Amino acid sequence: MKHKIYQVDAFTDRAFAGNPAGVMPLQSWLPDPVLQQIAAEMNLAETAFFVPNEGGFHLRWFTPTTEVKLCGHATLASAFVLTRLIDPKLRKMRFDSLSGPLFVEVQGERLELDFPLLAYEANDDAAIPARIAAAIGVTPREVVSSRVYDAFVARLDDEAAVRNVPSNYAAIEALGRDLIVTAPGANGIDFVSRFFAPLHGIPEDPVTGSSHCVLANFWHDRLGKSEFHARQVSRRGGDLWLKMAGDRLKIAGHAVCVLTGEIELS
Repeated sequence: MKHKIYQVDAFTDRAFAGNPAGVMPLQSWLPDPVLQQIAAEMNLAETAFFVPNEGGFHLRWFTPTTEVKLCGHATLASAFVLTRLIDPKLRKMRFDSLSGPLFVEVQGERLELDFPLLAYEANDDAAIPARIAAAIGVTPREVVSSRVYDAFVARLDDEAAVRNVPSNYAAIEALGRDLIVTAPGANGIDFVSRFFAPLHGIPEDPVTGSSHCVLANFWHDRLGKSEFHARQVSRRGGDLWLKMAGDRLKIAGHAVCVLTGEIELS
């Protein structure tokens, strides 16, 4: 049996940038081990699978090693496949997920995600800032944590410091949580970031929609703003436009399809 599968670069308006995601539309669910094997075969940060349901679609995301509860770029990629390649008349869609209902709407050339804002807390482990400093080669100005996102957020001095964080994945993995490094931006960019998740099989994620659910709250408290132009400064890089709306976050971005094919399952 053959199934359509796509590779979409999310949070970019040009090919070979942003964050690549696999997208596989289904009419009914395949067994979970098969979904995991397909994600491992695609070997991308996440592969998304969705099936129609009464409210819209049921959406799931898999890294090469595990299922995850929330993934922004693969949601954007799924919405791109639905609205640009399957049903161009579709303007708004609902995805039921492990993180609850997620909504996506076509906004001109961009797609806008409606995600939950995620809380952060003061770091209560006095050893963590020094361990993060040893892992990334620079002492953070500030460290907070997010229990709900299972990540540390380390604020650095500037964009150059964020870009220069080394690929010390073993030391980052030893922190026991994912790591977001961030700093104020410049030239119209409100803040920049990078995201490391070796615990989830992703040494560094190129562009991460879900991490901005924490970062929007973090920078709102420091900049006094509720709308942001954010940039993730990984090697591939990508841009996100953020708008806080109550307990939700609107995340807008572009996407480009770079590969269309079929996967054959016996």
